Amino acid sequence: MKSLYTFVIVGLCLSAGVVLAQDASKPDVQEIVKKANLVAYYQADDGKAKVTMTITPKQGPKRIREFNILRKDVADGGDQNYYVYFLNPPDVRKMVYLVLKHVDKDRDDDRWLYMPAIDRVNRVAAGDKRTSFVGSDFLYEDVSGRGLDEDQHELTGTTDTQYIVKNTPKAPDSVEFSYFTVAIDKTNYVPMKMEFFDKANKLYRTIESTEVKDVGGFVTVLKSVVKDLRTGSQTEMEFSNVQYNVGLGDIFQERYLKRAPAEARR
Repeated sequence: MKSLYTFVIVGLCLSAGVVLAQDASKPDVQEIVKKANLVAYYQADDGKAKVTMTITPKQGPKRIREFNILRKDVADGGDQNYYVYFLNPPDVRKMVYLVLKHVDKDRDDDRWLYMPAIDRVNRVAAGDKRTSFVGSDFLYEDVSGRGLDEDQHELTGTTDTQYIVKNTPKAPDSVEFSYFTVAIDKTNYVPMKMEFFDKANKLYRTIESTEVKDVGGFVTVLKSVVKDLRTGSQTEMEFSNVQYNVGLGDIFQERYLKRAPAEARR
C-alpha cells in the first residue's frame, strides 16, 4: 500500500546497459516523479494492510515485528495521515506511531510515538525522521515518505523498462546522503528501487520493491527490502490483507494513541 506506504520508495544507479535519453525526447522529470509519487503514496482515498517486518542483522538472530498500518489522504497528492498499530512481539504490542504528513515544505510533519511499556507519548522531532524506525533498517521518513519539493530531480537515463531519476537534496546539511537515485517502472510508474549515496558519493543503502501485484485494481507493492551496506543488516516488509477505500473514520488524532480504535486493532 504504498502504494499504501512509503517504504517502497525508489532508485537505481546508472550502470552498463542504461541509455541516456536525448534532450529532445526526454519526458518531463517533474511529471515522472509526480506520477510515481501518486502511485506509491496515494492509491485510492485510504488504505489498510497488515505488515510483517523481518529484521536480519549481519550477526545474531532475526527479529520479527507485526503491525497494522492505516493511511488516509486529506487531498490527492497532498497532506496525508498514517496510523501504525503494533501487534507483535509482546514488548511492542499496542505501541502506536501516528503521522500527520504535510506537503508544505515550510511545515514539518507532525509525528508521535506511544510506548505502552512506559505509558508515554513522545513527539518525533523533525530532525529524528531519518533515524531507525523501531530498530529496523527502515527510517521514520520511509514510513510516510519524503516530500517531492525537498529534492532537485534530474532524469539521468532510461532503460527499456525504467526511468532513472537522480534526486539531490535542496538542504544537504539536513540529511546524511548526498543524493539518491530512483528506478521507476515506465508502464505503471511504480518505484522499483532506490539507492542512497553518502557524502563521499559511496553507495551505502538500498530500498527495493521485490513483489508487485494488482490488488482490487490498484498496483501494489507487497514486499520491499531495505539493505544497509555498511552494517550488512537488512529488513523486509511483507504486506498482507491489503484493502483500499475502506472508509476510515477520523482516527488520526493524538487522543487515539493510548486508546487505539477498532479499525487499527483488527
